[in-house]
Amino acid sequence: QVQLVESGGGLVQPGGSLRLSCAASGSISSPNVMGWYRQAPGKEREAVAVLINGGTTNYADSVKGRSTISRDIAKNTVYLQMNSLKPEDTAVYYCNIKFWGMEYWGKGTLVTVSS
Repeated sequence: QVQLVESGGGLVQPGGSLRLSCAASGSISSPNVMGWYRQAPGKEREAVAVLINGGTTNYADSVKGRSTISRDIAKNTVYLQMNSLKPEDTAVYYCNIKFWGMEYWGKGTLVTVSS
C-alpha cells in the first residue's frame, strides 16, 4: 500500500513561486508514472506535469516553461516547482503515482495565487 502526502501549498502573489512536495510511503516499483494534477473550483481535474519512469517529462501547455517536476529517490518524494504563478493556477494540487496497474492519489494541497 502506498500513501501520498502533499505539502507546500499556500497563498502566493502573482509572479511568485512555490515548490510542492509529495512524500510517498511504501514501495514504489518501476516502471512508474508520477504526476501532479490540479482541480480548480468548478472545473475538472487536469494533469499538470508527469514524470515517466524517472526520465521523460510532460507538461500541460498552461504551465510549460514555468514548472518543473522532479523526484528524489532517496527521499521517495516528488516535487513540482512552479514559477511565475498566475491567478489561474489557483487550484487544489494532487499527487498521483501509477505502477503495476495500480494508482494512488494524495489528498491534495491548496495553492491560491492572489494579490
